[in-house]
Amino acid sequence: MAKDYYEILGVSKTASAEELKKAYRKLAIQYHPDRNPGNKEAEDKFKELAQAYEVLSNPEKRARYDQFGPDAFNGAAGGGFGGGFGGGGFSAEDIFSQVFGGGGGRGGSIFEEFFGGGSSRRRSPSGARDGNDLRYDLEIDFIDAVFGVDKEIRIAKMNTCDTCKGSGAEPGSSKTTCTQCQGRGQVVMQQGFFSVAQECPRCHGTGQIIQKPCKKCYGNGQVKIEKTLKVHIPPGVDTNSRLRVSGEGEGGVRGGSSGDLYVVLHVREHNLFKRQGNDISCDVPIPFATAALGGTVDVPTVTGKATLRLKAGTQNNTVLRLQGKGMPSIRGGGRGDMYVKIITEVPVSLTSAQRTLLEKFAENLSAQNNPKQREFRNAAAQFLRDE
Repeated sequence: MAKDYYEILGVSKTASAEELKKAYRKLAIQYHPDRNPGNKEAEDKFKELAQAYEVLSNPEKRARYDQFGPDAFNGAAGGGFGGGFGGGGFSAEDIFSQVFGGGGGRGGSIFEEFFGGGSSRRRSPSGARDGNDLRYDLEIDFIDAVFGVDKEIRIAKMNTCDTCKGSGAEPGSSKTTCTQCQGRGQVVMQQGFFSVAQECPRCHGTGQIIQKPCKKCYGNGQVKIEKTLKVHIPPGVDTNSRLRVSGEGEGGVRGGSSGDLYVVLHVREHNLFKRQGNDISCDVPIPFATAALGGTVDVPTVTGKATLRLKAGTQNNTVLRLQGKGMPSIRGGGRGDMYVKIITEVPVSLTSAQRTLLEKFAENLSAQNNPKQREFRNAAAQFLRDE
């Protein structure tokens, strides 16, 4: 006795079109042969699901089924699933593709989405192929990143043949339709239950055979060239900034467009400046006496010399900000700041006279001259008592 189509899909006889589709989607994924290789029972179930859905998703066929049951389609061409229902001519794969958005047949996107395949680029019917994008790594100085610079680079690439204009055929010669794929660019290979479309091995997906290959590119449509380009690097770029030079990648063939060139920048480290975003930092060593007595100190910035006034008693690692002396924003809208860290330098060698003076200086220091030392001694004494 034939199974009930509603029972096969697990829905009621009053199920809506959306409920039918949802039920089929769930079960089709579960029993799809790609997920059940070599499982004849799963393959039969998959066919059965497709048969039930093909009928119930069609309002006219569903009405006939509701009135007469499975006998309503006994007269279909070929009898059973393989010949289609009511002359519809659908396969299980066609129905699966329609429900999941593949547009019929095993085009790739359905199986890639649900069963882990990768994306694929389709050729146009004429065999046109776009050129590849290229990458060029360019190292620049820190100051070039601050102000911007124009650089010349030389690249080697495959370019569209200027003799045949990328067609691969000698000018004036003709092309014929590929007899193996009949001009479709694809051949269908039968693999068990599935029919899989593959690129035609004879015409390589173009659908045409070149009778007289171009003498310059030997029918490839591309030739290798070297080219010098001028690249403008705007102010504010950083390491891993990427500049796109449109149309300077590899050339297309058979009418395809050229790819793009991507210049990836690497900024050399500077011996004075370090960058954090759009801000710049710089360590500035000063004499001990200047830190104690105060005074002025000249510091370098990316835009020239600046003079800082230090107050008496400036401590080591004090950070001062110079507003607007940092990197320009690559998107516009002003500059970052520069942060100057004061490094108090202790003399590494003293003359006897200097040592004598420094010892007298140390004797005259009071606790008020060294508040941090006093706080530390008190905290240390308390800790040792607690121990």
